Formats: sequence, C-alpha cells, structure tokens
Amino acid sequence: MNDWPDQPEGPRRMSHVQRPQVPQQPPRGGQGYDQGYHPNFTQAQNQGYDSGYGSGQVYGDPRGGGRGTVPPQYAPQGPGRPAPDWRKRIKIGSIVLVVAVLGWGVGTYAWASSQMRNEVDLSKVIERPEEGDCTTYLIVGSDSREGMSAEEKKKLHTGSAEGKRTDSMMILAACSSGNTMVSLPRDSWVTIPNFVGSESGKSYPARGGSKLNAAYAMDGPELLVRTVEFNTGLHIDHYAEIGFAGFANIVDALGGVELNIDKGFKDKKSGADFQAGTQTLNGEQALAFVRTRYAFAQSDLQRTKNQQKFLSALANQAATPGTILNPFALYPTLGAGLDTLIVDKDMSLYDLGKMFFAMKGISGGDGKSMNMPLAGSAPQNSLKWDMPKVKQLVEQIKNDEPVTVTSDR
Repeated sequence: MNDWPDQPEGPRRMSHVQRPQVPQQPPRGGQGYDQGYHPNFTQAQNQGYDSGYGSGQVYGDPRGGGRGTVPPQYAPQGPGRPAPDWRKRIKIGSIVLVVAVLGWGVGTYAWASSQMRNEVDLSKVIERPEEGDCTTYLIVGSDSREGMSAEEKKKLHTGSAEGKRTDSMMILAACSSGNTMVSLPRDSWVTIPNFVGSESGKSYPARGGSKLNAAYAMDGPELLVRTVEFNTGLHIDHYAEIGFAGFANIVDALGGVELNIDKGFKDKKSGADFQAGTQTLNGEQALAFVRTRYAFAQSDLQRTKNQQKFLSALANQAATPGTILNPFALYPTLGAGLDTLIVDKDMSLYDLGKMFFAMKGISGGDGKSMNMPLAGSAPQNSLKWDMPKVKQLVEQIKNDEPVTVTSDR
C-alpha cells in the first residue's frame, strides 16, 4: 500500500528566520567601552551592517555564539600613534645646532690661535711710556721673502735681498672717540735711544739721529717699538708684522679686494700697472699697489696713503659675516695669513680681530687716516716730524679724545 499522497503538496513556505542584530560598539578607548570584550567582527559588522554572507571559516566566538569571525590578524588594532610634538622637536634641534656652532667656533679659535706666531717680546722694551685710554697697535709690513720660491719672488717683483726690512709702518689707535691710523714714513728722521738687545740682553747706548727703518734693521721689532715710543711718548700695546708672501696670500684667499683707484699709474720696479676706476686686485696686484713709490711725486708719502687705503679696504672685506661665518672662506683666509703673521706674545686672536675691525671702522668713516705731521726735510734725504703737532696728536690719543690734528702731506 502506497502511503504517499496522490497529489504533491504545494511548496511549503518556510518561516523567515531573523538574524540577531550585532550590538554596535562604542568608540574604542571611549567611555563605556568593555575592556573584557573582544570584538571579532568584520568592518561592516563593526558599523552595524549584516551582509548575510558568511565566509565559512569559523574561528569560534569566545562568547559561545558560534558565529563566523574574521581572522585575528584583521582584528582592530590598539590606539593610533600620537601626533608628533613639533615644538619639542624644534627645541631639541635648536639646542643641537647651537652646540654644533659653539663647537665649531671653539675649534676654529683654538686652531687659529695655534697658527699665530707670538714671537715679539715687548717686555724686553725698556723705559716705556704710561698706557693711555686707547688700544694702540704698531702695524709693520716687512720686505721679508721668507718661504718664497724663486718663481714667487719673480712673479711678485720682490727681488732677492736677504734678511728683512720695514716696508711700511703705521700706528693704529682704537679709541671709543674714533679710530685713527697714522702712517710713519720709513725715512722719518728720529733718535734711536739706548736699548737692551732682544737676543743678546746687552745694553746699548743711544745712537742719535737716524732713519726710522734703521731701528728695525739694528735689533728687530723690539727696538722699533722702543724707538717709536721714545720719539712719540705713545705706549704701544700690540705689534703685528706681515711679509710679502703672507700679504699676497691673504688677498688671494679672500678672492681679491675691491678698490677704487683715483688715478692710474705704472711702475716697473713694483710691477704696478693700473687704470683709474674701481677694480678687484689679486694678491700680486695688491702687493704692487702698496709698494709703489717711484711713480709718485711725493714718493714715500703717497705710498703710505695707498697703504692705508688698501688696508682699510682689506679689513672691510675680511671682517664681514660672509667671511667670518663661512668656514670655506674663513679657514683659507686664516691659514693664508696667520702662519706668516708675527705678533707680540700677549696678542690673542681676539686682539687681532679688534685690530681688523678698527681698520674697517676707518674705511667706514668712523675715524681718520693720516701721515705723521711733518715739518720739512732732514739729513740723508729724510723727513722731519712736526713735533708740536706730534705731541698734540699723542695727547689726544692718550686721552681718547677726537683727533683734530691734521697733516699737510
């Protein structure tokens, strides 16, 4: 007997099964968040949306619901990285930069100080005048050919004379009332006083009247300082001397020095050949410019004026942030000049810097430059100083007063 019905039943309508709604979770880390609940659900479920599609891969529900869950590696992670604290980073970076700059500055100062030749002992100078209110420098350009090859001597037109003599001399007074640069013609007629030999330690009597550059030839810088102090009554605080090679090398290290030449001139002995106008002089040209004397009617007096003019321009270019703060300019400049620069034992790199800035101030109009006041000629084609004016000039410098004395030449 067939128990099956004769007619098939119509399709049965199955009741709809309502899926349970997944409760929407509060923001992680926020208020009300259940730290004991592990939210194993898809991103869509996290947003409260049920697509109805199961992946078929079941990892198990720690709550026993038996629902399919996402793999643990795709589960939401912990709190995101905090935003960088730029204020703190800038502060730390600034400290590192300051330390680096200070380290570079200290290292440069130590290196440059070690290159200076502190060879002149002013303590050997006897019977010195009292110190004044200004800082005074005796700046000397010598015709030393030390360290120069035969080719360099030929190129710079220096000749090959042995030893060294003064090629230029000037007093620089750095004063709060204004800086003053006074050139001392090397043919000045002065008294060479009694002195103690810088090397022998022996006492020597006064020589009497002679040209100023003879003092340097007799016993070097110490006797030159003694002679200048004896004839002027002005205390010299520091001494600085540079030879031909060092002078030319400094100019080249700076990339040349710009100078306005009022009137063109030529001189075979110095190698000078200049046109009038503003131009940039290299080391060879600069040396020719400051050494030329035979091309001028005033000879040595005009040369001293040119020397002052060029030194002021040199200092004006060297004592700038572009040189001092740029290691690629500072190191070559210092290296070119310091090893040939001879100074007194008490002069520091700081004192040397003050000297350059004082010269720069003169070129900028903060002070004046002049020749020592003269009163005519003297024996051996030398020049006689105007002593009343010299005395007035020295008193004004000693007392840090504005210099009102003028020179007619």
